[in-house]
Amino acid sequence: MKKREDKRKEVESLHGELGRTQHLFVAGFEKLKVDQDYELRKAIRAAGGRYRVIKNNLAEKAAEGTRAQDLLTGLAGMTSLAYTETDPVALAKALTTYAKSNPSFTFKAGMVEGRVIDIRAIHDLASLPSREEMLGKLLYLIQAPAQRLVSVLSGVGRSLAVVVDQGCQENKFTA
Repeated sequence: MKKREDKRKEVESLHGELGRTQHLFVAGFEKLKVDQDYELRKAIRAAGGRYRVIKNNLAEKAAEGTRAQDLLTGLAGMTSLAYTETDPVALAKALTTYAKSNPSFTFKAGMVEGRVIDIRAIHDLASLPSREEMLGKLLYLIQAPAQRLVSVLSGVGRSLAVVVDQGCQENKFTA
């Protein structure tokens, strides 16, 4: 059993982290074995996130005055929090992949960009391409017109060179 001072420190620590984060996923879990929990934590760390198992009343106290206040009010059952300050898509992908192979891990709700989302939206978020893929596609779209312009301009020069060359060759044969 934790002492009151330890609980206060935990609430203060979580309050600070919830104040900084914009992306939070609330999940329930039951009967997870140690090796399953280890794999979950490993997947979350790889996605750039953090993971905490916390009592519902402590989570509610820690969320007071933060964006997550509405999300963490009135929780029931065993609760865990996965959150990140960077890429919510990567974290959502990691969590949904884990949830598919471990049915005892379930989503309760989430928060992305400070807005509360439901379970269906979490799965939709996980189906989006990763940040790197989206940046790659954006870079391709920005670069494509420039590449086309260069190839058209070089094509005009190439065609002009061919016409001049043919003109020179015709003059050699007639002279």
